[in-house]
Amino acid sequence: MDSLTLILFVCGFIALIGGAELMVRGAAHLAKVVGISPLVVGLTVVAFGTSAPELGVSVMSSFSGQSDIALGNVVGSNIANILLILGLSALAAPLVVSRQLLRVEVPLMLGVSLLTWGMALDGNIGRFEGLLLFAGVIGYTLWAFRRSRRNNSRENQKTIGEPGDMTVKGNSLVSNLLLILAGLALLGVGSNWLVSGAVALAKLFGVSDLLIGLTIVSVGTSMPELATSVMASLRGQRDMAVGNIVGSNLFNLMAVLGLTAVVAPDGVNVAAQALKFDLPVMIAVMAASIPIFFSGYLISRGEGAMLTGYYLIYTLYLVLSAVGHQTLPALSAGLVWVALPLTGLLLVITAGRTLYDHRVRACKP
Repeated sequence: MDSLTLILFVCGFIALIGGAELMVRGAAHLAKVVGISPLVVGLTVVAFGTSAPELGVSVMSSFSGQSDIALGNVVGSNIANILLILGLSALAAPLVVSRQLLRVEVPLMLGVSLLTWGMALDGNIGRFEGLLLFAGVIGYTLWAFRRSRRNNSRENQKTIGEPGDMTVKGNSLVSNLLLILAGLALLGVGSNWLVSGAVALAKLFGVSDLLIGLTIVSVGTSMPELATSVMASLRGQRDMAVGNIVGSNLFNLMAVLGLTAVVAPDGVNVAAQALKFDLPVMIAVMAASIPIFFSGYLISRGEGAMLTGYYLIYTLYLVLSAVGHQTLPALSAGLVWVALPLTGLLLVITAGRTLYDHRVRACKP
């Protein structure tokens, strides 16, 4: 039984990652054929493709009555996206943050997080609230595509008239659509296996479904984002690397959580621990990332190391809390009295330095 559970769990991970890879590759090429900027590709097509595992896991969890995994997967994935994936991507190569991203998508990400927390205060995210979230992601996607097509209309007009262009586009559409369909098939199978394995592991080790969702499942389903963002940063596509992470967080909250609340028989139940700890941590992580984004519009390797370190501490805290380890009070005290004040001071200094640099540039003739 134990070996079968482990095999099921591992095969679920492999199928998820393979399916996401096929879907992302086909969707990214498809977007290039249509004519969309790399930033918007990262924010929408790539982000939605790499977040498809979260969608599959959360929807399947809701049908099996494991709403803790559904919510924990979304919240844990968003925390992992900012701390672990953004941190490791910046360690691979410093990331440039687009001004457009800071004007629209980053504030939207924080706003939707606060809205989700507000919806969850009564202990349940119902179908109507899920519909509002899902309608939001549809509206945002349509707006982002229209904005990108409008900005790139001149470049698109130059390429349309080339000989053989329509034949190439037709072939590309068919081949990339086939890749997307193959990826979706693998994602469906992998999501089912992963949920089954996660539930069995939770019972086997005696830990809660929420903890499994916040750690193992959320990190596993975030692997496509990690691979995509790290490779994009190494290849110089840094707009796509950051856009993938921010877009994935938006998709997780609006599409994954929204659709899960719509299809679940009783909506998504919110555990007291998630309401008091995990959701506030997700919001705090997103709010703390804003000064880092604004610091010269660059995420340095040092900042990437800090983000990664915090994710390791967060995971350690979850594990110690789940097992009731005696070192948990000391770790909590260290976070409250040492780590958080130092981080707050660093963010204030970073924000002040950024504002000073902006004023200096503004005063120059």
